[in-house]
Amino acid sequence: MTKRTPIGVFDSGYGGLTILSEIQKRLPEYDYLYLGDNARAPYGPRSFDVVYEFTLEAVNELFSRGCELVILACNTASAKALRTIQQKDLPSIDPDKRVLGVIRPSTEIIGELSHTNHIGILATEGTVKSESFPIEISKFSPEIVVYQHACPMWVPLIENGRHLSDGGKFFIQEDVKIMMEKDPKIDVIILACTHFPILKEYIETLVPSNVKVVAQGAIIAEKLEEYLSRHSDLEAKCSKNGEFNFLTTENALDFDKNASKFLGYTITSEHVKLG
Repeated sequence: MTKRTPIGVFDSGYGGLTILSEIQKRLPEYDYLYLGDNARAPYGPRSFDVVYEFTLEAVNELFSRGCELVILACNTASAKALRTIQQKDLPSIDPDKRVLGVIRPSTEIIGELSHTNHIGILATEGTVKSESFPIEISKFSPEIVVYQHACPMWVPLIENGRHLSDGGKFFIQEDVKIMMEKDPKIDVIILACTHFPILKEYIETLVPSNVKVVAQGAIIAEKLEEYLSRHSDLEAKCSKNGEFNFLTTENALDFDKNASKFLGYTITSEHVKLG
C-alpha cells in the first residue's frame, strides 16, 4: 500500500479554509489534511510564546499523520511561530520536512499591485504587533509606505456568523474608515488574516473604486505551486489522490457545520486533542 503523505494546512480556526480552498482549486491532484485549533482560537491576542507552543503542537500532529509539508495558513502563527519552528525545531524533528507561512508569499508581490506605493494592512492584533508585514515588505519593496490597523472584533464576528449583522457591519465600517483616514493615497488593502476574505466583497463597498482589496488565498496557491516545482524531491513525496480530510480540536459536528460556510461543500471532520 502506498504511503499517504498529504500536504498539511493549519490554522487557529476556520480562516485557513479560505487558503485551502484556493490551493485546492489550483492544485486539485494533491491530498490535503486540514487542522483547525478551534478550541483555542483566536490566536491573535495570545503571546508569542503561547502561539509558538500551540503551533508547534499542531505541526507535530500533522507530521505524525504523514505530512512532509505543512502550510501555516494563519498570519498570526506565521508571524509568531514560523521562524522559530523552521530554525530551532525542524532540524531535530526531521530536516527533510518543511513548514511554510503565508506572510512572505503575500509580501513578495505587493510592489506589483500598488500604483501609489501606499498600502494598508488589516490584520489581527498579534500580526500587527509582530511588525512582520512591514519588515517583509521592506525587503522586497522598500519604497512602499505601510499602514497597519488591528481589527480584533472581526475574527469572533466571522466565527460566530455575525459579521454581516448590523452590529458586525458597524465594527467593520469603523475599522475600514480608520484605515482609509490614515492616508488618502492608500490604493491597496491587504486582508492579512485568513478569516478576512469572507468580508472582501463587503469591504469593497466601503472603499473608493480605485482601492484594491487583496485576499491572500490565490497568492499562496500560486506561490505553493512554484515552490513545489522548485523542490522536486519534496513534491515527489506528496501523495496525489485528490483527497482531503479535516481535523479540529473543537466539537467535530460544530466544525463541520461552520466549515461548510467557508468551503461551499459539506465535510466530515475528526476531533483531535493537542498538547
